[in-house]
Amino acid sequence: MTHRLSTFAASVLALVGLCSAPAGAQPAAEFYKGKTIAMVVSSSSGGGYDVLARTVARYLPKHIPGAPIVAVRNMPGAGGIVATNFLYNVASKDGLTIGGVQNNTPFEPLLGTKEAEYDPKKFIWLGSPSYETGLLIVWNTVPVETVDDVRKREITVSSSGANSTPSFYARLLNDLLGTKLKIVVGYPGQSESFIAMERGEVDGYPSIFWSSLSATRPDWIKTGKVKYIVQYGPEKEKGAGATPNVSDLLTKPDDKLLLNAAIAPLALGRPYLLPPGVPADRAALLQKAMMDTFADPEFLAEAEKLNLGVNTPRSAEAMTKIVNDAYATPPEIVARLRKIANPDAGK
Repeated sequence: MTHRLSTFAASVLALVGLCSAPAGAQPAAEFYKGKTIAMVVSSSSGGGYDVLARTVARYLPKHIPGAPIVAVRNMPGAGGIVATNFLYNVASKDGLTIGGVQNNTPFEPLLGTKEAEYDPKKFIWLGSPSYETGLLIVWNTVPVETVDDVRKREITVSSSGANSTPSFYARLLNDLLGTKLKIVVGYPGQSESFIAMERGEVDGYPSIFWSSLSATRPDWIKTGKVKYIVQYGPEKEKGAGATPNVSDLLTKPDDKLLLNAAIAPLALGRPYLLPPGVPADRAALLQKAMMDTFADPEFLAEAEKLNLGVNTPRSAEAMTKIVNDAYATPPEIVARLRKIANPDAGK
């Protein structure tokens, strides 16, 4: 009898132990069955990041054991920093929250942005469906054709604000190439900037990404409404033809280091990540699922139909290297980068 009670007690204790075991003990392949994954997107609904995220959310469950639901949650604010802060400091670390963030946010701490309360090197990267290529473009009637022309002649370029992305890349080009880009601020967004070019209010735009140009103004590409002066990014965009890449025009090692740090966001493309601390097996499962999604023929067909600019996917390992390399930039180059990003700091 005593033996039977002992056996029964041991069984009960074992059962209690199983029930109270941490969630991380459950195999990843079983964990996601019947679950809902929140995909937090750092931009408002209807934009390019949002459309891509909702497309990914439709196909990602096919590649996760248990086929969980993936629900998109928009969390715009501060250029993506609000969502990135949430993902780092607040979001659950059980593998049920994924982030789709703007590519500038991992590098805001590098630029000294105080509002960025996170360490990008601690995020768990899942993958990115593409890289971005930036372009300096001018309207077809503007009498410049090459970088040398823009070194000799001042041209006006539109931007939303002094510390916005277009302004940053305009100042970067002026610093690295000696161009004479005069920034005209006050245009709320890219659409308004494009209208300003069409009206002749400004000559050009300093930071149109090829994926965005293809999606929003494909007729400009077909009809030659704009001229490409120079491109910048981790790889050359074939669609831009013989347009030179900034990296090919630089000779000084420090200038090349500065460029590499400045275009690191473009190398990340449109990144997806997990908060720090997610169990390793779940992270590995989601990393594989994300890359399988980017290779899914049905996903690729829809991405092409929607002009989402999916080109060369980046793996978690590649993204980790991009971030780590940027944060290994020498201090004197970081100081130069911060001055370009925030020219009025310290005044």
